[in-house]
Amino acid sequence: MPEKDPVTELDARYSSEGAAPRPWQEAATLLGEAELYWLSTVRPDGRPHVTPLIGVWSDGALHFCTGPAERKARNLLANPAVALTTGANTLDKGYDVVVEGRADPVTDEAGLTRLAAAWEAKYGADWRFDVRDGAFFTEAGGRALVFAVAPRTAFGFAKGEPFGQTRWRFT
Repeated sequence: MPEKDPVTELDARYSSEGAAPRPWQEAATLLGEAELYWLSTVRPDGRPHVTPLIGVWSDGALHFCTGPAERKARNLLANPAVALTTGANTLDKGYDVVVEGRADPVTDEAGLTRLAAAWEAKYGADWRFDVRDGAFFTEAGGRALVFAVAPRTAFGFAKGEPFGQTRWRFT
C-alpha cells in the first residue's frame, strides 16, 4: 500500500523560512475529501490533455472512471503516465496536492463493487454504477472503465504563511 512511510522532504527553494514538511496523511485526507480533480494525460502525438473529473481515494490510490471512447481513455492506452491535482483555487491560502503515477485498470468485480459503493456514498445516487464485465455501467447502459493511480511521487503546496513545498516519494 503506497500510503505507508513515503520519503518526505521539504524543498527549501520553494518554502518560507521555518516551514516544515507536511505529513503524507494530510495530503491523503485532502485527496479523500476533494470533490474535483484534474487529470493530465499525454495524447499519442505527445501533446498534453487535461480534464476535470470526480474520483474516489481508496486503498492508497485515486480512482477515476471514463468511457472507453473518451480522449483520456484513448490516451491511457498509449501511455499510462498521469498527473492528478486537487486543492484550493486561491493564491494565498489552502493546500494543493499533485500526484504523479501510472493509471492502472481496475477490473476485478470485488474491487469494482467496493468502488461503486464509495462513488455513490461520496457523490450521491446520480453516480450509482452497476458492476459487470470488469467495468462500471450506468442505468442507461453506458460503460465506464475504472483506473487506479497509486502515487509514485506526490507534491504538497502550502499557500499562505508559512508557504512550503513538500515532496513524498513512494517505493
